Amino acid sequence: MAAKRKRKQGVAIVREDLAQPSKWRLQHGGFTDAVREADPETGAVVMHRYAFDTLGTMLANGTITAEMHDAGAMFRRHFRAAALDTLRAMPLIRIPGGTGESAGERQVASRARVSDAIAALGGFGSAGASCVWHVVGLECSITEWARRRGWAGKPVGHAQAQGMLVVALGVLAGHYGLTRQRAA
Repeated sequence: MAAKRKRKQGVAIVREDLAQPSKWRLQHGGFTDAVREADPETGAVVMHRYAFDTLGTMLANGTITAEMHDAGAMFRRHFRAAALDTLRAMPLIRIPGGTGESAGERQVASRARVSDAIAALGGFGSAGASCVWHVVGLECSITEWARRRGWAGKPVGHAQAQGMLVVALGVLAGHYGLTRQRAA
């Protein structure tokens, strides 16, 4: 005899709201409120949400000035263009038609700018340079840098690490010419 099949009870399908960040993305940091902007290609109105970063959070809290934020953003831009982060792309020598050149002119110029900024912070052995390299360049959190790296391999407290970053960003703002020299 054939057994009767039981009908499944109506299972409600929960659909995710695509206008909101996913649960997975929210566990990796907060977002700004949605900003309505026009898409540059189509002109259609779109909603953008921007992820908070360390510099943006510090600027919003009033810990750093706009010039310090801009200096950090400039350093991050040069750091990315110099390809000094740990994430590496596939070598172009393996791609048909790729040149396989090791470094382009833009990358070399960016590396020189990063090197000049690090020298302005006191060199590679200084606390400010280490903090800016890891927190701004590699985008680690201040707490992670303080616990793991610190200065000269010694752990540093979170408050001291934040102070080191604020001072280093002030020096970078002066290095990039974003702040005016005050008369003594």
